[in-house]
Amino acid sequence: MHDLTGFQRDLIYTISGIEEPYGLAIKGVVAEYRQEEVNHGRLYPNLDTLVEKGYVDKQSKDKRTNLYLSLLWRRLLVSHTAASRMLFRASSPGFLKTSRRS
Repeated sequence: MHDLTGFQRDLIYTISGIEEPYGLAIKGVVAEYRQEEVNHGRLYPNLDTLVEKGYVDKQSKDKRTNLYLSLLWRRLLVSHTAASRMLFRASSPGFLKTSRRS
């Protein structure tokens, strides 16, 4: 992921977090998050780059709409969240008392 721009990482994060990740929906969420206008000339070339690099899959929803899916990214987020929870529990007071058997 170090080869991506901040905007591209924002796109992946957005794609992973919205129910139906099509161009205009992605554009709206990213524009709101970044508090700046996102035009088509910036959005779609960056989405194409993410497809080319294998971070995002592009699927046709209908004749005019493409969906951008990032199942790998969702799995990474879930794994990271689970690992963070385990570390948090392990560092919580009383963890060793409840996990040890006498």
